[in-house]
Amino acid sequence: MTIEEIENEIVEEFQMFDDEFSKYEYLVEVGKNLPLIDEKYKTTEYEITGCQSKVWLNAELIDGKVVYSADSAGIIPKGIVSLLLRMLSGQTPEAVVNADPISLFSKIGISELSMTRSNGLRSMAKQMKLYALAFQAKVNG
Repeated sequence: MTIEEIENEIVEEFQMFDDEFSKYEYLVEVGKNLPLIDEKYKTTEYEITGCQSKVWLNAELIDGKVVYSADSAGIIPKGIVSLLLRMLSGQTPEAVVNADPISLFSKIGISELSMTRSNGLRSMAKQMKLYALAFQAKVNG
């Protein structure tokens, strides 16, 4: 599936909920399904700066696709990073670099993220794109 198709699927899921509170509850549930990151990546080297809660992110290039793994100590950031992984993991570096994952959150009706969560979201998306850029340079190198 393309990033756009995955994004549309996520938007449809969130349209089932009428209010923002229900959407946040669903976001927490989504986070509970985040596959566990290998403990060796839960170090400061893999920690995303700019997040209120600890968030760890790793990326690998497998068969020309960026495969991310992540975890967070906070339940809302865990849901956020889970959606980002669902959207971007398994895509080509070029597709990740050209994606706008932050727009998803206004489309699903969770646009009123607190300032710290909004900063965390931007930091997560930025780090995912940086990994993709590095892989793109390596592939094109």
